[in-house]
Amino acid sequence: MTEGMKSKRIRGFSKMSKKDKLIWISQFLPDSQEAVNEMEGFWHRDPNVQQLLDEFSENTLTNFVMPYGIAPNFLIDGQEYNIPMVIEESSVIAAASNSAKFWSEHGGFHTEVISTVKSGNVHFIWDGPSEKLEGIMPELSGLILEATQSITANMVKRGGGILAIKLLNHTDKLKNYYKIRVEFETVDSMGANFINSCLEEIASILKEFIPQYPGFEGKEKEVKIIMSILSNYTPDCLVKTWVECDIDELAVLDREHGADEFAWKFEQAVRIAQVDPYRATTHNKGIFNGIDAVALATGNDFRAIEACGHTYASRNGHYTSLTDIKIEGRRFTYTLTVPLAMGTVGGLTSLHPLAKRSLEILGNPGGKDLMRIAAVTGLANNFGAVKSLVTKGIQVGHMKMHLMNILNQFQATEAEKETAIVHFTNHKVSYSAVEQLIKSLRS
Repeated sequence: MTEGMKSKRIRGFSKMSKKDKLIWISQFLPDSQEAVNEMEGFWHRDPNVQQLLDEFSENTLTNFVMPYGIAPNFLIDGQEYNIPMVIEESSVIAAASNSAKFWSEHGGFHTEVISTVKSGNVHFIWDGPSEKLEGIMPELSGLILEATQSITANMVKRGGGILAIKLLNHTDKLKNYYKIRVEFETVDSMGANFINSCLEEIASILKEFIPQYPGFEGKEKEVKIIMSILSNYTPDCLVKTWVECDIDELAVLDREHGADEFAWKFEQAVRIAQVDPYRATTHNKGIFNGIDAVALATGNDFRAIEACGHTYASRNGHYTSLTDIKIEGRRFTYTLTVPLAMGTVGGLTSLHPLAKRSLEILGNPGGKDLMRIAAVTGLANNFGAVKSLVTKGIQVGHMKMHLMNILNQFQATEAEKETAIVHFTNHKVSYSAVEQLIKSLRS
């Protein structure tokens, strides 16, 4: 380490108070005291709430604030919703709101929860004839169901629990590799902790059962548990949502070229996303703009949701769009089918004050209803993005929404902001154009 440089290594950091952690990290910043004051400024004014937030994670210094907004006017299966969204990207909530308004006047969004099965696996190594393992599965499955009753009892009361237990042979992919896949219904809970608790108990049962089972000899008596963990790939926890209308009703979306041209270009844009992974990635990102924002607002795991969605988009061997389109006669139908494992009880959904408020705003939905709402928001955002792309282009609307962020980068005064808003009503927004305007105003 160069002489005079401060070491960034530390022992016992996790045992320090939050204030001491903040002071320690601030020594590496050019404005130490200002940084401390700034981060403290984001602490919640209620110390009890702040303690709750601190305990969500480790080594917390402060709260990282994200915009919390509402996309109104959603009509879903005949019911009206105002949807909470947490996202920092300009124009996402506006796009969702605009799509919601249009479709609320043209039949609304329709949904179908296809299935709600989640799964997890006990991964293990075993050296022996696979027929022997297959032969013990009926007895082992019965033992597993009996031994896990203490874990599954409450979930069973709510209508969930273990649905199926299967042995999968993957020795063709990895030497002596097998797994026990367990399928679950977790009702209104995302169920990660429940599933993992069951799987770890199943691993213990397997480890005890194999060596004691009659007929197993020598190396067959040894089973090596590698890991027991839920899978975030949930292709059987699936929701479908769609919008439909007569093509003539689309005319208001592109007054310059008309309904037929709009419908044709929209269809081509979707087809491109189905065959071109470069476009499909951005196309699906637009879907997750909406889904992730709902997941964050309701305390759900957006990382697991995204990972699952992208895997599902690759299920046929190539990465493709999660949406599909059908134009028959004069009828336009646009559909999104996506796996969504979401919950409304347990985890942050019950602990985070704003997550609870979000669920209240949504009418306290169950897990299936939240799947429907999130999927609809994803389709709304994607529809808005594709609509812009095939008409005026994405930057016109996006950059106008982004205008305030650019103005804030230049520390524009309120008067300068008002002038800029008027100016860019009829001018294209870009960073350089805003910079030029600000310079001219200040000169």
